[in-house]
Amino acid sequence: MVVPQFLFSDGKFLKQDKLLISPNNRSFRYGDGFFETMKWFKRKIQLEQLHLERLFSTLATLKFKPPAYFTAEYIVNAVNELVAKNQHHQLARVRITIYRGDGGIYDEQNHVPHLLIQTWPLNEMNNRLNENGLEIDIYAAAVKQADHFSLLKTNNYLGYAMAALWAKEQHLNDAVLLNSQGNIADATIANIFVVSNGTISTPALSEGPVSGVMRKYVLKQLRERGYEINEGVVTPSDLLNASEVFLTNAIYGMRWVKQCGKTAYSNQLVPHLYKEIITPLFV
Repeated sequence: MVVPQFLFSDGKFLKQDKLLISPNNRSFRYGDGFFETMKWFKRKIQLEQLHLERLFSTLATLKFKPPAYFTAEYIVNAVNELVAKNQHHQLARVRITIYRGDGGIYDEQNHVPHLLIQTWPLNEMNNRLNENGLEIDIYAAAVKQADHFSLLKTNNYLGYAMAALWAKEQHLNDAVLLNSQGNIADATIANIFVVSNGTISTPALSEGPVSGVMRKYVLKQLRERGYEINEGVVTPSDLLNASEVFLTNAIYGMRWVKQCGKTAYSNQLVPHLYKEIITPLFV
């Protein structure tokens, strides 16, 4: 795979190892910014419109003031050029980071968004349902808040980062986070779905999960196909008593979970859902 050589920063293509931010950067100090992770396949961003809608909605929510040139076309063109420069023509992960500039918490602010884009090659296995089921467990040390900002992919990612470290220490593939009510929010890099008695459930956005692009796409596809869907409260008991569990994100699409803690799951519906909902994205 081709190692990335370049990144895009505020209108310029720079070497990947270029130092970009100062010690006074608000994203570095306070997590004042957000990111968007996207999958590049066959010379385009997968689910491009959904990603751009979320990006510009987050810009408004976090009170950035983009200049006139800062459009969807500007961002997509920058992604296209960077993928070409890094020679990631077929399959790549694209990460867009947007952050505010320097300053203290009460300083007068310039709210123009800084834009950083990076790309990395992806293995073609990312376009297939995982053969080996994931092993996950509940991480109780971090609590996911359910508020106006919890659905955003902000640069304040500490709870997820600690959960991911814990999962690695426990030889797990991912960790599940709870909200302040002790209910399921999401996983470190994915949204979570549980299957029980013919119903497919996922935590509502009011429960604190990130508003995933793949989550939104999958829910729409499930509803159009007539599946019984529940967006609401999902308890740890619901998770441990489910017949099947799967995770969704923009890079993998959908991955089936083999085990959570000591609970093992079957894998009957998930391969069918993957073929029906995720596979068409690769046509």
